[in-house]
Formats: sequence, C-alpha cells, structure tokens
Amino acid sequence: MSGNALARAAGLVASSLDRAVGPVVVAVDGRSGVGKSTLAAQLAEQFGGLVIEGDDFYAGGTGILGDPPASRAARCIDWQDQRRVLGLLKRGQAAAWHAFDWDAFDGSRSAQATRVAPARLVILEGTYSARPELADLTDLRLLLRVPDAVRLVRLLAREGEIGPWETQWHEAEDWYFAHAAPADQFDLVLDGEG
Repeated sequence: MSGNALARAAGLVASSLDRAVGPVVVAVDGRSGVGKSTLAAQLAEQFGGLVIEGDDFYAGGTGILGDPPASRAARCIDWQDQRRVLGLLKRGQAAAWHAFDWDAFDGSRSAQATRVAPARLVILEGTYSARPELADLTDLRLLLRVPDAVRLVRLLAREGEIGPWETQWHEAEDWYFAHAAPADQFDLVLDGEG
C-alpha cells in the first residue's frame, strides 16, 4: 500500500470520525491478495480502531462446489452474523462470535469465542465486507485493487498453489465485484501497483 493511498484512506476515516456521533464502521473490501489486512491494520493503528477479519465469518464449506458463482458469493460469508456483530458495535456494545476454524478446515467454528469491546472505529476487512446487506451498518466503503499479476504472486506466496478450491472462490469474487459491489458503489477506490 503506497503512502499516498494510505493517506487518502486515512483522510476519509478522519473526516468520518470528526462528523460521527457514535462508532464509525469502515468496510475494507477487495479481491483476495490485494492488501486489505495490511490497510486495515494501518488504519486501526493510526486511529486506535478495532479490526474484524471477514474470514472469521467464512461459511462456504470445504468442498468443491458446482453451483453458480452468484450462489457462492451469496453464501461465502455468514453476513447475518456479521450484521449481528456490527449492530452491537454500532450501538456501542461489546460483541462476540465463533470464528471459522481454518486450522481444522472441516467446516467447524472455533470453540472459543472471539470477544471485542466497543470501539470508536470498527474496521471490517475482507472480501464481501461491503456487501449490500451490510450497507446500513457501514459508514465508509473502501475498495482496494492491484493488478491481477501482483495478486497472483501474493496468493501463490501465501497459499502455495491455486487449485480448484481457490479457483471457485475467485469466480465468486468476479461475480461479486461485477454485480453486487461494483467500484462505483464505494466511497473510495484505491488502485495500487503492489
């Protein structure tokens, strides 16, 4: 993330915090491998905010699916639970959820709840974080983009390979950003070189 992109995002967050009476919820969205987690962490550090990882709410299963990308995009993330959590935090209350257990990778959720205290700035980071079903709970929607070649290098470094399981979710992301969350629906689009 370039310093200029971070400064633009930080300026928008600062302005929202100055105007808001209650907690500000920022959705940091983008395709896998674009740097959402990095930007969210930088904003949280700068403003003393709370980061909620969208992957905690993964609900897409562990198998290869044959349904259309639109169906996968609709169910990939348990947005109803995200709504519950964001609603509590938006009202200045503590929240808890059971994250998807990525280590077990058997469809289960962690036995131990993730618990968070209320915060003035709440950042929901992850693909699908700016989905329409959460629009009334998010104050800012930020979209990060990098060239596909950069994404692929990052994803291969992180995942080791891109197999059929990953590919099915990339197809769902394609549908999501073309139909459910196109770039013109965001408050700020940050294009990076990587």
